[in-house]
Order: sequence, then C-alpha cells, then structure tokens
Amino acid sequence: MTDAIAPGPGVLPAQSIRAMIARGMIRADGPIEPVQIQPASLDLRLGARAYRVRASFLARGRSVARRLDEFAMHEIDLAPGAVLEKGCVYVVPLRESLALPADVHAVANAKSSTGRLDLLTRLIADRGQEFDRVEAGYEGPLYAEISPRSFSVLVRPGMRLNQIRFRRGRASLTDDELRALHARVGLVDVEPVIDQGLGFSVDLSMPGGGPAGWRARPHAGLVDLDRIGHYDPLDFWEPVLPARSGSVILDPGAFYILVSRESVHVPPDCAAEMAPYLAMAGEFRVHYAGFFDPGFGHAAAGGAGSRGVLEVRCYEAPFALEHGQVVGRLVYERMAERPEVLYGAGLGSNYQGQGLKLAKQFRDPAGG
Repeated sequence: MTDAIAPGPGVLPAQSIRAMIARGMIRADGPIEPVQIQPASLDLRLGARAYRVRASFLARGRSVARRLDEFAMHEIDLAPGAVLEKGCVYVVPLRESLALPADVHAVANAKSSTGRLDLLTRLIADRGQEFDRVEAGYEGPLYAEISPRSFSVLVRPGMRLNQIRFRRGRASLTDDELRALHARVGLVDVEPVIDQGLGFSVDLSMPGGGPAGWRARPHAGLVDLDRIGHYDPLDFWEPVLPARSGSVILDPGAFYILVSRESVHVPPDCAAEMAPYLAMAGEFRVHYAGFFDPGFGHAAAGGAGSRGVLEVRCYEAPFALEHGQVVGRLVYERMAERPEVLYGAGLGSNYQGQGLKLAKQFRDPAGG
C-alpha cells in the first residue's frame, strides 16, 4: 500500500483516495471506515442532524450554512432514527469535508440503492453553482440534499446515501476511443450504439419469466434503510406487465424500475456514468444514480451478464415505451490508475451479476 496519488489524468482509484485521506485532502468527523472506499469512489456519511427546508437551493457564491438560515424550517436529531417524509426536502451536513488539490475536482452521485428507492439525493458544496459538482481546489464542508419521492424513509447518522469520485483532467472517452475499447474487450453483448457515449436500451421481454419491471405504489409504508432483505416487494411495488405489442405506457409522475437489454461490462481500467437521455427522445427520464465502478460486469470479478438497472420517471404526458428502445447512455471514463480492488471482487457488492433487481432493502420477489 502506498500514500502516492496517481499522477495522470482520469478518475482517481481507491489507493489514491486512501492517500488523499492520509494527507488531509479528505477529512471527516471521526475516522473514515475502510468500507466507505469503493474501487473509484468514496461513500459519504450522514451527520447527526438534518434540516427540513422549504425549497431546494444552491449555495451560488455563499455558504450552505448561510443559505440554511434562509430556508430551514426546523432541525431534526437523527441519532434516535428520524423519518424523512415523502414529498419533503431536507439538507443534512455530511461527516466528510474536503481540501482538494488545485488540479483535482469531484463529482457525486446517489448510490445504487438510494436511486432504486427514488430517494433523490444530491451533493451541495459552499459557493457551488451546480448540484453534485465540486470545483478543483475546494476546501470546505459537504451537505446532502435529500428528497424522498416515492417512499418515506427512516435514516440514522452514518448512513451512506451518496458517493463522491475524484478526477484530474479530462477523463471521458471519445466515441472513437469507445469503439476501439469495445472491439478490444466487449462493452455490451450486442452490436453497440455509440453516440456521445454507449447507448443502452430497455428490456420489456419479461426477463427470467418475471415481470418486465416494477412501479412504485403511490401510498406505501415506511422503509427503514438499515433493514436489508426485509420488505415484501408487493407491499411497495406493482409488477409491470407489457401489452401484447411489447410496450409499456408510462404514467406521468410514476416511478419505475426497469432493466437494460444489454449486459454491461466496465473493464478494470475504466469507470462509467449513466447520463440523462435527451428530452426529445420522449417525455421520460432515466434517473441516473448510476455510477459503474471498475469491474462491473467483468467476468473475472464475478460479473458476467450484469445488466444496468434503470430508474425511470415519466413527465408531462403518458409515454409508450417499447422493448429495445434506447433510453440512455453510458459515458466511459479512463482511470488514472487501475484500482487495487474491483467492483464485486471480494467487496460484497450488492449488484454484481444483477438482472432486474430492486433496492437491497427488499426481498427477492422469486424467493431466491
């Protein structure tokens, strides 16, 4: 193990994250736990209190603490466990803070289980102009904005709802680089659609003989995020069954869990991010919690056949989604250095080798 930070451009791997912690570039209220460090990202932990706010906001040149003075309605102690209610907006100071080098910037995403619960979670930093973006050289605290969209949730301090990754320079692969990579290692198991990233489509063929997907029930109960494999999916989700034509009509405002037609492969020297699809392709959005660590779907890491799970919300008007329709794209990024550990390889990763899969709090609908 070394305390050196990978010098080249790209996404910084786990060993560089550990070096940043050792050098005080990543700080925390209490020790950072080894389980927080993923192959190409760091899980962030909730602090001890939350603020119910009357509206979502960005800092925009000011501190988040100052903006909380404007928007906070009341403070909530998370220590005994607290319910964050569906339809409300909360801001939670995180245990981690940053003192980034001048050539390293950061990007955040909700974790996979967070996205699959339709639990909108975004990072806010002091003076920030965008959610989930931290400028190079930033020094200061971090906050999570949390807005449960489908289910109320029970949270406690230390829970990890979002993750942050660190980049130096240009990391994303061009389309030509992506085609060459696919030719070399195979990124999907079908003929690739490459246009500003790797396109992926929806599988409505009822894979495995089960439903084509799941739709969140509008008046479901509370989800305690610490209860893994606990809840009966049918108490929270309705099976999605396509029409004879193979299409599903998405209802405005409804939230769906679907699955990609393609098996996705992220080789060890790359990471990938699910990007939003163009609005002109339809009145829906793939909710992109999706950050794919190096080794996702990699056969040597136990991931052959891993599908991408799609978190879909329809807007404005009902929309007919058809089997095989392109719904999103993956932007592949080069790693600054190959991570010491890959996704799924001894990490107990929940979604390696996955098909259509709900968040880890729900039991397997098939009973397996």
